[in-house]
Amino acid sequence: MTLHRPVPGPRPRALPPLPPTETTPFDSAEEAWLWFVPAHEAKLTGARVRAGQGLVTRPCEPGDILCMVDRLYRRRRLLRDHLLVLAHYGRRQMAPEPDRRREMRDHALWVEALSALAPVLREKGIVR
Repeated sequence: MTLHRPVPGPRPRALPPLPPTETTPFDSAEEAWLWFVPAHEAKLTGARVRAGQGLVTRPCEPGDILCMVDRLYRRRRLLRDHLLVLAHYGRRQMAPEPDRRREMRDHALWVEALSALAPVLREKGIVR
């Protein structure tokens, strides 16, 4: 007795592809980061985040920015301290203040991190 496996057919898509639309790139890496953090946190809590579904159509999904940050971290362009500062101030939705004594070092790390991220985002068309 031989068992035959069913021939797999094409898998149905969960969501239909989006029609091509005009996207609006971010003005800066900081703006992209401050958009990314709440969008990523919403996704972690179960929200379905897709490109082209917001009020402003962006040229990426939150996962795209996460992949770029991960790649920079693996290449040692971003350090753990950079990631901690990006996450902390991203949740606060504001950059560290360079004039506040407690935030001076964080501001320097913030600027370094966004300086490393900006060219990658610009190359992908996410930032102008």
